[in-house]
Amino acid sequence: MSTADTPPAAAGRKRADVRRNEQKLLDAAAAVFVRMGVHAPVREIAAESGLGMGTIYRHFPTRADLVVAVFRHQVDALAAAAHAAQTADAPYEILRQWVHQFADFLVTKHGLAEALHSDRAGFESLHNEFVERLLPVLDQLLKASASAGYTRADVRAYDFMLAIGNLCIGIETFPDYQARHMIDLMLAGLTQPAPAPTGNEVRSATGP
Repeated sequence: MSTADTPPAAAGRKRADVRRNEQKLLDAAAAVFVRMGVHAPVREIAAESGLGMGTIYRHFPTRADLVVAVFRHQVDALAAAAHAAQTADAPYEILRQWVHQFADFLVTKHGLAEALHSDRAGFESLHNEFVERLLPVLDQLLKASASAGYTRADVRAYDFMLAIGNLCIGIETFPDYQARHMIDLMLAGLTQPAPAPTGNEVRSATGP
């Protein structure tokens, strides 16, 4: 049976399978890149995803193709966090999780320029895209946390994004560098102190 003769339902299932495999590959590649960098062997990605190396090369013929695809995949995931923040009961924890996910994303970004080699224009375009998409998300998360009283309200999203990036610089140079620990210390510095109890609250807690 030719492709033209394939029933629409079967073709739809095939396309869905292809999309699922691609998403599985991107999730696996992102995890491996965070652990081992963007030059990790393809066999590591295959083992992480449970798919064959041939499948990886069919989807992404070159490493640059894969790195760019993972970069965009991570940006999409980070951008989607804005929807979760709108209904979150714990905005500070959502902010913390997002910042750690963003730090993982920076590992891929650091390797993006090398993967693209001489394509400086392509790298700049992707860099500008991630800033334009993610800066409003971080701004929203910071404002949600501040509005709920968890963190300070005088922190600019752009400054905070730069600070996260600076804390992640040592990841590639120093294997024992604990970027997440440093990021948590910075986040702790944003938190608001718990308000002191009022006289009525003290009497209520201790009794008449």
